[in-house]
Formats: sequence, C-alpha cells, structure tokens
Amino acid sequence: MALASLDRQPFGITWVLDEPMTRSSHALVDDGRVWLIDPTAVPEALDQALELGRPAAVLQLLDRHGRGCEAIAAGLGVPHFKVPTALPDTPFKVIPVVDNKLWREVALWWPGQGVLVVTEAVGTAASFAPGPEGAGVHIGLRLWPPRVLAGYVPTHLLVGHGPSLHGSTAAVALREALDRSLSDVPRAVVALAKAAVDTVRR
Repeated sequence: MALASLDRQPFGITWVLDEPMTRSSHALVDDGRVWLIDPTAVPEALDQALELGRPAAVLQLLDRHGRGCEAIAAGLGVPHFKVPTALPDTPFKVIPVVDNKLWREVALWWPGQGVLVVTEAVGTAASFAPGPEGAGVHIGLRLWPPRVLAGYVPTHLLVGHGPSLHGSTAAVALREALDRSLSDVPRAVVALAKAAVDTVRR
C-alpha cells in the first residue's frame, strides 16, 4: 500500500492511501499515549505514529472497517476496541452516529483539540462528492444524514476516506455536507460510480 499523503499536526498524524477510495487512518496523541484509529498497515506511517508516544489502543469506529485493526493491536500488545460506547481515561467523547443491523458507527470528539473523527458517515474523498467546502455524506446515509454531528464545530475534521480538513474550513465543510445531503444525491451517485470504475481499473 502506497501513501498519497501524511498530514502531521500537533495532536497526531493522518495517513491517506494512494487508491480510488483514499482510505485514511489516524494516530492521536495525548500525554504521551497514542491511539490508532482505523489504521491501515503502512509501515512508514505506523513507524511515525509510534514515534509520537506509547501505544494505548486501536480504535475501530465502524463495525465493518476491519482494516488492520485487529492485527496491529495484537502486534503492539494493546486493546482493540470495536465500535466502543465509551472510552474512559481518554480525552475522547464517543458519539453514536449509526446503530442498526447493517451499520454501526461511532465518531470521536476531542474537545481539548477541537478534533472530530468521522470514519464513514462523512468523507472528503471524491466518492463522497465533496462540494466546494470539501466534505460529503456517505451515499448510504443521504436520506438520513447524521444530524447528531451538527452539534459539533470542529477545528479539525478527520475522516476515514480522504484528507483531513483544518481551520474554519472544517466546520463549514461539515455543516455544508449535512445541509446538502439530499440535494446532492445525483452528484453523489455519479461520484461513487466513478470511484467504483477507478477501483476496477486498478
């Protein structure tokens, strides 16, 4: 797996894969402890993540997002939390986003850093049809956008597909993605179809 980008911030790093779905993973650090979020097994990125501090746990925010979570947690000898309902002794608040038989997802809010992590419900990859502000709702949630996220004003929006957004752009992108969830359905369908074709071609 090749990297498309690696974004380093004071609170951690994000690495994005060079592929049509542009999967993104994150390492967040607080008080010398590092949490790996939906990680993909890219040695270069993992090495840099572990330079930030002592690994604390691997967090899987979507039930079907196995990625490298289980194997990486086992290799590091740390817990693997799959769709956690709470994360005590961490700086994160867990936000239930989707909870049904087909889809279970939570997001993370880190108020001290203004970081919101949304792994699947919202993305910045082309397949999410991000508008001019840079984010879009997943095609499977367009009719029922995750309005619970509207209550947050992030300074940093970290997603599971696509690059992170920082500064005022992050909050604007989230708000616009939720507001145009329905009106943007045709463009989202086209974007997803194009991403599927690009995946097959690769």
